[in-house]
Amino acid sequence: MNRWVLGARPRTLPASVVPVLAGTAAAVGAAPQGIVWWRAGAAMVVSVAIQVATNYVNDYADGERGSDRNRVGPTRLVGSGLASSGEVKRAALAAAGVSTGAGLALAVAVGPELVGVGAASLAAGYFYTAGPRPYGYAGLGEVFVFVFFGVVATAGSTYVQLDRLTLLALGVSVPVGLLATALLVANNLRDIPSDAAAGKRTLAVQVGDPLTRTLFVALVAGAFLALPVLALARPGALLAALSAPLALAPVRRVLREAQGADLVPALEATGRLQLGFGVLLAAGVALSG
Repeated sequence: MNRWVLGARPRTLPASVVPVLAGTAAAVGAAPQGIVWWRAGAAMVVSVAIQVATNYVNDYADGERGSDRNRVGPTRLVGSGLASSGEVKRAALAAAGVSTGAGLALAVAVGPELVGVGAASLAAGYFYTAGPRPYGYAGLGEVFVFVFFGVVATAGSTYVQLDRLTLLALGVSVPVGLLATALLVANNLRDIPSDAAAGKRTLAVQVGDPLTRTLFVALVAGAFLALPVLALARPGALLAALSAPLALAPVRRVLREAQGADLVPALEATGRLQLGFGVLLAAGVALSG
């Protein structure tokens, strides 16, 4: 696999794809002119590019701090020596540039308020693991993921279609954000020993292994429990319940107390769950709009 594709962590990208699908679906039936597809495409570019930029910054920053030396998960570019920190920094800037270009096009079409949203999203991605006091090292990563890969990306994708926020978009953002957060929790559960040794005090390190496993299961369950509420406005949202079998593999592995490298399949399975749930949710919400 190409090293830059590897560094972008493609298995985690459902976290940026799903909110755009769900948010665009939430606009179906409410947009007088119908869905403006180029705006949906630009929103997808913005979302995915921000995540890729964040992943590269994470790779660069953790590599510089030496936090990746004892990792058991997917290969990191700087930590493994596949790329220099300067190269990864430039890749992060390139991804941020792609996001900025697509975001500016949306801002011209929709409104300048999107510039602030995009800047905040990029800043949040940077300060997650970079800067003098990265908040990802202080146990706030889950909050960042829920807010930006849940609420902001989902509701923002509806906003670029309707020029306004809706309760439906905010409601849809909840299960989307919960599963995106579950993806991070699975990652941090795997890395508890190496993160603790490196002084990286993620939420998983702070609350410990048992509570982190409980949190993972609660996040996955919460996504499905949100569906009946969403169905009050869009009955088709219940279609996402068909993805429940995809939840069995990661939940079982987490509950069976898999450790280290044995949790990598749980992370991958959570990504598949998020994608399957998101596609079905978007389809159901759109079809009943």
